Amino acid sequence: MQRHLISAADLTRDDAVLILDTAEEMARVADRPIKKLPTLRGRTIVNLFFEDSTRTRISFEAAEKRLSADVINFSAKGSSVSKGESLKDTAQTLEAMGVDAVVIRHGASGAPYRLANSGWIDAAVVNAGDGTHQHPTQALLDAFTMRRRLVGTDAGLGRDLEGKRITIVGDILHSRVARSNVDLLHTLGAEVTLVAPPTLVPVGIETWPCEVSYDLDSTLPKSDAVMMLRVQRERMNAAFFPTEREYSRRYGLDGDRMARMPEHAVVMHPGPMVRGMEITAEVADSDRCTVVEQVANGVSIRMAVLYLLLGGNEPAVTQSRTEEK
Repeated sequence: MQRHLISAADLTRDDAVLILDTAEEMARVADRPIKKLPTLRGRTIVNLFFEDSTRTRISFEAAEKRLSADVINFSAKGSSVSKGESLKDTAQTLEAMGVDAVVIRHGASGAPYRLANSGWIDAAVVNAGDGTHQHPTQALLDAFTMRRRLVGTDAGLGRDLEGKRITIVGDILHSRVARSNVDLLHTLGAEVTLVAPPTLVPVGIETWPCEVSYDLDSTLPKSDAVMMLRVQRERMNAAFFPTEREYSRRYGLDGDRMARMPEHAVVMHPGPMVRGMEITAEVADSDRCTVVEQVANGVSIRMAVLYLLLGGNEPAVTQSRTEEK
């Protein structure tokens, strides 16, 4: 493992499989009466969130506390950032406090990279989402969920997603989740197809390691997993499609479309879902939808990432089994 986790593209296949396997060990901790490991006792982790977040922030906080770390939650609202303080000054304040890791979410693409490579702070940096760029732990928890569902919990240990066909549908242009998943799934051997209106496909997508389609119906019968993305209106400054109804008719997933998917195929969504837009309530509440699993798996993945960045060289399996005795 490297010192920081900034981009899913930075991970090798072995790195990614190590994180997924470690997360399986961490998931066992969640099944115990006492969901704690002493691994990061005495370490201080700051959650530095410049953008609103529910799932990611709570997930990281739960992961940190289950590893016995000391947690500081920093929100830009109500802090000196709202008075004009720069990222550099905030980072140097944290450095003076002696933090061991910073989990950062920022609206500007590249902010976590800048923090990790500027010399402002001597702590591990984990990217919790930056602009429209990357969200590596989301891609990891998605891959973890896919491996459990499509390969098996125990059968998947040590394995990647070789040959699995993944379809990602929706607002690719503004989605850091799509970018991160394309990078990681390609590294893990999966075949990725992006489906979106032409206006929501990024310039230069031909350089991405994936296929592109504008027809959702033709891709569904050959997909092992279909990931629906939210239309990110807060990042839009123009009309990218005629109406919500038109978008939903062509690119929304309903019961009829789900029925065209292979029986083993799963439906995924990084959240938050807009029911009736990209996904219907019938699909969102079905057994094939993994949204709630993804949230639970996010805690295990983030525990694994923090453990591997801060917890030393011993594999988590040794620590976990020692705790069980």
